[in-house]
Parts: sequence; C-alpha cells; structure tokens
Amino acid sequence: MEKKKQLRLEAAGFRLGNAEDFLQLSPEECDLVELRVTMSRTIRRLRLSRNLTQQELAARIHSSQSRVAKLEAGSPEVSLDLMFRGLFAVGGGLVDLIAGPRKAARTTSRKLPRKT
Repeated sequence: MEKKKQLRLEAAGFRLGNAEDFLQLSPEECDLVELRVTMSRTIRRLRLSRNLTQQELAARIHSSQSRVAKLEAGSPEVSLDLMFRGLFAVGGGLVDLIAGPRKAARTTSRKLPRKT
C-alpha cells in the first residue's frame, strides 16, 4: 500500500493489520495455516510437474478427485494425514516443504513470550 494512502487511512481512524491480526490467530494457528498452504501448493506443483491428473493422484492415495481438489485448495476439511499421503504419492518429501517458495516475512515476530 502506498505510504500516503496508509497515512490518510490511519488519520481517518482506521487501523491497518494483517490476516493474523484480523482473525486473531495464535502463533500456533498461523503455523498450521502456513503448513497447509505450503503443502497444498507443493502437492499441486509436484503433481503438475509429473504430468499427473487429479484423478490419477486420487487413485494413488485411495481417495476421490474432488478430495484431491480440496487438498490442493488447502481446505481444512482435508486431514494432514491425507495431505502427507498426497505429498508422498507425487514423489515429494519433507525437504520439498522446506525448500518450497517462502512467504514474505511477517512484520511482527510470532515468537514473543506469552503473557501468563
């Protein structure tokens, strides 16, 4: 956002933040969301690079094509177990999650000590 626009909004009483602030997510919830997004994008990228259809991936993980579509969308309806099975079925591994594209750094630290 342009700095001038940000200053105008703040002067008008608006508070700017990010999705974590708006949804009031805990650091653990942020990490879980980031894991799901990273996994879903990695599975889709690897599936496409191996020229597999969603139907073929579904057969490999004993699921349905619609479930694979939800998996690739990062739907919270899909278990992490199924996401890992999908990752391994397309030939991926944990290293693919670590080496994958990174999100931009957050503006606030998520590792601050908690209030007791």
